[in-house]
Amino acid sequence: MKLFFIIQVFILCFFSTTCSSEEARQDMILTSSNFINQGLIAGRHTCEGNNISPALMWSNAPSGTKSFVLIIDDPDAPDPAHPQMTWVHWVLYNIPASTGTLSEGVNKLPDGTMEGLNDWKQTGYRGPCPPIGKHRYFHKLYALDTVLPDLKTPEKVKLEKAMEGHILAKAELVGLYQKK
Repeated sequence: MKLFFIIQVFILCFFSTTCSSEEARQDMILTSSNFINQGLIAGRHTCEGNNISPALMWSNAPSGTKSFVLIIDDPDAPDPAHPQMTWVHWVLYNIPASTGTLSEGVNKLPDGTMEGLNDWKQTGYRGPCPPIGKHRYFHKLYALDTVLPDLKTPEKVKLEKAMEGHILAKAELVGLYQKK
């Protein structure tokens, strides 16, 4: 498992690029002990299982990071052959800069972390539950140079607007899932 993690980190580092000042750097690393990038998400993290969030770990946040934002979404809804929308599964912001992990099935978020609305119009994690086909689930972590104000349980679009001009780096982890 340790060798696998080292190989995954090497691959992510090798393919990451430093972007212009207008774009977020992508040398921050986001991983999970529950699935690999472009790998299958375990059933326990889906509507067919316990619907618990996967463990997430990150590193290499740039200096000056004041908080993190996590957005998990599915751009393949409702059908990957004919996507019509991006379905949001989890929205967290103001994750403290001192945090580097969220445990599997996290019950208590780090102090100061605030939640936004997913597309079920609820806070909290809701796992993959694709109606048809194999979907991609993008786990996107942003390092911000600020702690955002209380946005009153924002939807993803409002949060992304508030993040503009404050993104120092972005890391992405993609999991796949198809109902049985």
